[in-house]
Amino acid sequence: MQEFADGQLLLVNKPYQWTSFDVVGKIRNSFKPLKLKVGHAGTLDPLATGLLIICTGKMTKQIDTFQAEEKEYTGTMVLGATTPSYDMETEPDNKFDISQLTEQQLRSNCAQFTGDIQQYPPAHSAIKIDGERLYEKARRGEEVERRLRSVTISEFELTRVELPEVDFRVVCSKGTYIRSLVHDFGAALNNGAYLSKLRRTRSGNYKVEDAWEVMELFNTIKTLKTPVEPVANQH
Repeated sequence: MQEFADGQLLLVNKPYQWTSFDVVGKIRNSFKPLKLKVGHAGTLDPLATGLLIICTGKMTKQIDTFQAEEKEYTGTMVLGATTPSYDMETEPDNKFDISQLTEQQLRSNCAQFTGDIQQYPPAHSAIKIDGERLYEKARRGEEVERRLRSVTISEFELTRVELPEVDFRVVCSKGTYIRSLVHDFGAALNNGAYLSKLRRTRSGNYKVEDAWEVMELFNTIKTLKTPVEPVANQH
């Protein structure tokens, strides 16, 4: 267990509807009765799945470095409606006619969202303003002040168009909200769009294919009698 105290980087496939903090808590519990520092490098929304980088012990000091890395996501958006949360956490509040939208229009729309762009974080996000998370205000129905953020989208491509659903792949900088990207994508077509699926497939050089399932990692750590190299799941 000393290796974990000295610092390990663990790759985990975050399950659907788990918070990133749920995953950290589960891994932390696997070390009991040892009290080890455990943290993650880059929050994933509860409705998202995929790569979560977990750091233990002294490796937690490097979380900011891992968090700053470029990320890759795949996902699905639904055209023809918007939701207050920009995803499926809330019900659609506006509907739009998609009968005039063409695949060519959708594909050419990607260009204006590639490169350095500005976006507002969703009202339902974990960003803190005046010490309170935006989603806490949004859930109370309060008006939320959001500030534009500059982010970089290196690649944005549509991989399947079967309206109302559109699959996509995005490579982007730290701090990019894919929910906002999807919302803005719909607005640019004088239409609406919200996120229905999201998976983080890569962070820096680390890939989700090399990640552990949470319970598999939990049970492996619990039964450890000798240190192993847990960076990637080799099966």
